[in-house]
Amino acid sequence: MKKINKPDQNPNDLPKGNRYDQKAKIIWFTGLSGAGKTTLSKRIYAALTKQGFLVQLLDGDVIRNGLNSDLGFSEVDRFENIRRIAEVSRLFLDSGIICINSFISPTTKIRTMAKGIIGADNYIEVYVNASLSVCEKRDIKGLYKKARLGEIKNFTGIDAPFEPPENPDIEVNTDKLSINEATIKVLNILLPQITI
Repeated sequence: MKKINKPDQNPNDLPKGNRYDQKAKIIWFTGLSGAGKTTLSKRIYAALTKQGFLVQLLDGDVIRNGLNSDLGFSEVDRFENIRRIAEVSRLFLDSGIICINSFISPTTKIRTMAKGIIGADNYIEVYVNASLSVCEKRDIKGLYKKARLGEIKNFTGIDAPFEPPENPDIEVNTDKLSINEATIKVLNILLPQITI
């Protein structure tokens, strides 16, 4: 961690993103429910924290139970959900903290909006790619089954669209890669971008 040598030096005058000896970035995991976003983002969080990086993790389920508990799953609410997350992420970024986000972020429009709030230079998009059939097989909570039965409306991949990113910064295919292999791939690409 950087030390202040002069007593009159204001920490807020330090370059943003450098005050913790790291390049602050927003690492945005996107993909279908069940693709492995949460598992992978937790692995990346643990690995970076172990190496001494200051990191915050934001996950869809947690945010939906707190900050965004007033939002549903309509197109308008999904957009607002991601807008709020992007604004919160920007606060972490401006404080020099690396923020890992794990959200379905189903459309190009939504991801473009988030990237615009955060800034293209600070946004690293990670597409956790898994086929719908694989995601349904991994469906521990039974959400896909409920969506197929019509018990859940506007479920991404069933009756709401998911538009895969065309040019993600990082893509991991969790159909083919183990969680360890996916973690290593992401870290190898990510570390040079956040290390001073």
